[in-house]
Amino acid sequence: MNDWDRPVFDMREPLALEMEPGHDGPLFLAIAEAITRDITRGRLKPGARLPGTRALARELGVHRNTVDAAYQELLTQGWLHAEPARGTFVAQDLPQGMLVRRPVPTPMDPVAPRAGLAFSDGAPDPKLVPDKALARAFRRALLSPVFRAGADYGDARGTSSLREALAGYLATDRGVVAEPSRLLIARGSQMALFLAVRAALSPGEVIAVEEPGYPLAWEAFRAAGAEVRGVPVDGGGLRIDALEAVLARDPRIRAVYVTPHHQYPTTVTMGAARRLQLLELAQRQGVTLIEDDYDHEYRFEGRPVLPLAARAPEDLPLIYVGSLSKLLSPGIRLGYALAPEPLLTRMAEARAAIDRQGDAPLEAALAELIRDGDLGRHARKARRVYRARRDLLAALLGEHLAGRATFDLPAGGLALWLRCEGRSADDWAKAAGQAGLTLLPGMRFALEGPAPQAFRLGYAALDEGQIARAVEILAQSVPG
Repeated sequence: MNDWDRPVFDMREPLALEMEPGHDGPLFLAIAEAITRDITRGRLKPGARLPGTRALARELGVHRNTVDAAYQELLTQGWLHAEPARGTFVAQDLPQGMLVRRPVPTPMDPVAPRAGLAFSDGAPDPKLVPDKALARAFRRALLSPVFRAGADYGDARGTSSLREALAGYLATDRGVVAEPSRLLIARGSQMALFLAVRAALSPGEVIAVEEPGYPLAWEAFRAAGAEVRGVPVDGGGLRIDALEAVLARDPRIRAVYVTPHHQYPTTVTMGAARRLQLLELAQRQGVTLIEDDYDHEYRFEGRPVLPLAARAPEDLPLIYVGSLSKLLSPGIRLGYALAPEPLLTRMAEARAAIDRQGDAPLEAALAELIRDGDLGRHARKARRVYRARRDLLAALLGEHLAGRATFDLPAGGLALWLRCEGRSADDWAKAAGQAGLTLLPGMRFALEGPAPQAFRLGYAALDEGQIARAVEILAQSVPG
């Protein structure tokens, strides 16, 4: 039986990985590269379970921590998905085009990209997760009499304990008045966005989105039956004048999707005047606003900026979407949505049809982390770490790329928007890829208009040494 005929993965058999000879990087990256090759060539398929770190370490003859580091790298990049108490799996939602059987690069191929460093789209560092506190809370949730008796189990909106804890958290941290009955817990913000559009729009209606913007949100909206229409952004976020013009031209637009806190991907914050204009326009036109506040916790300086949901008129249909995955780890899939009762009811009905309930023990554990203050302490620690990494990246970019690229220092978030000066971002990304650095050029975030010549540099999952090396490669790869 050759590799192509072998089962995806059988827990009774070892997983044979072929690592490139002569790999000059860390061993954990060689393991991560071998796994990604098996995913892209089709040997490991979406949803396939990977062996535990102890079993794979034994098979490869390496330390367990090395395999764990490889898994964490792939979790951060989105190749893998971890489920507490179940294991680690190949992600189901890999980007389109990755699941094609491709030739495996050989060491003799001078143009084959090498696995190495990657600027993500803004993923957090999973090494900072308060794993001990989370493990204790998860164990208590599993052993609690309430959980064992089956109470508080089966509600499509999520466990009442987490909805109550989140309601208090949102009121204290973000000024958002949230009744627990109007909250829905989802398996990540991606599910929440899908449910939001499924509830707010009928098939064939249109949602206006920011451009450049968030492609995974667009895919969720299309999967829910909506058409997607781009509206340009500028240095202040979504352009309200352009949105008003689009609404006047197309009466089928029934919703607007925005990321006002840190616009994705450019990181700019929408100012107070423009926020008020957006709320007034949405109310006047009778459209639903979907606010994606994906990384609110990461504000490093300046006065706190409250969400649109904190000051929206009561009669304005606004669905507020957030995520705890950005605060903890991409492997912990937990998002939430706050919506008016009619919309939330429709969201819960749609959720029940595809996923009867969430992960009750995980939700109970996270509720405990919120109530005990562990989540707040983690957020404060993470902000200190990420601010230092942002400042280091900004200093190094200013030192090594002056005159070749520019950026505005973001007040928060986990990424930086680097604009190329007179150069093709695609060519630059290809050159950097050959040197071992993965970049996300502007074409990844374009919907209808021309691709911005820029990169989204998600730095949070890189330590200081990795940031320095990444900037070094970036500077050495500047196209002529």
